[in-house]
Amino acid sequence: MKFVTEYRDPGQVDYWRRQIAAIAHGQWRIMEVCGGQTHSIVKHGLDQLLPDNIELIHGPGCPVCVTPIQYIDKALAIAAQPDVVFCSFGDMLRVPGSTLDLLGSKAQGADVRIVYSPLDALAMAQHNPDKQIVFFGVGFETTAPTTALAAYQARRLNLKNFSLLIGHVRVPPVIEALLAADDCRVQGFLGAGHVAAVMGCREYQPIAEHYRLPIVMTGFEPVDILQGLYLCIRQLEQGRYGVENQYRRVVTENGNQVAQALIRQVFVEVDRPWRGLGDIAASGWALQPDFDDWNAEHRFDVAAITSQEAPNCRSGEVLQGRIKPQQCPAFATLCTPERPLGATMVSSEGACAAYYRYRSHG
Repeated sequence: MKFVTEYRDPGQVDYWRRQIAAIAHGQWRIMEVCGGQTHSIVKHGLDQLLPDNIELIHGPGCPVCVTPIQYIDKALAIAAQPDVVFCSFGDMLRVPGSTLDLLGSKAQGADVRIVYSPLDALAMAQHNPDKQIVFFGVGFETTAPTTALAAYQARRLNLKNFSLLIGHVRVPPVIEALLAADDCRVQGFLGAGHVAAVMGCREYQPIAEHYRLPIVMTGFEPVDILQGLYLCIRQLEQGRYGVENQYRRVVTENGNQVAQALIRQVFVEVDRPWRGLGDIAASGWALQPDFDDWNAEHRFDVAAITSQEAPNCRSGEVLQGRIKPQQCPAFATLCTPERPLGATMVSSEGACAAYYRYRSHG
């Protein structure tokens, strides 16, 4: 299949491995931003193919993983209301809240349903006027446009039994927050290709210039990742810094401007808490005031809910690249996919889940 098998070709993987080894003379630490990249790296053993002087650091690029526990508790409180149908992407159902997860809430009688698009939830509201349909909007810039479209359509249709719990977050502010930390070890980034497909590359240039490090927009297949690493290491070896685009078959300089316009129309940038990372300025989106009638936090009075992380879960350090999953004492013992302490063990893009699946048994 074009753009899939050719980017998994073993010969190309070996070629780019050798190209990296030929130019990598310094000690370099590079963070892949996206959890999809992390899973590809761990699944295919790409980090084990690299020379010893190249370290890959896993970043916070999993939207399920960084959704704070208080938003899960808000979702649980809403789902427990009578006549509510709570709709979510499937990967959110087993993310632990303070006491249980959405799947547990469903087992206790809440009407929790998996949807594949917020527009599915919107259609459900149209066909069930006696129910309150709530959609849990999470994700980075990749999924935000479809959530924005659902809100836009709900207002256009004056659909009063539909609302949204918004947990969308933005990637550039978390990159800056990581780089601003005193103990930051990151010297270059593999940027999240699907985020850049929506937002383009331009907003990363000021970050690269301010912190004087390379950012390479990168895809998700093995060859993509090795090419992205090559471009990043080449900049580091040459003493350059800037934004490069490895994922040109998907990403453009300006991104999807129609999607960006819709995001600006529906959302406003806000400070947002991240699971394991704390509050990050201007790192999230919330509904604009003129969409307040479709704001589930206000409709169900859950905005004030706050919660605490599990004290024996070190997923926050994993998300910041400070430790690898197996360095957490709870990994694969107290914390497993069947009994997760944190979202990084639940999500299909979580680093802990990747290490458990591919590396926990030898």
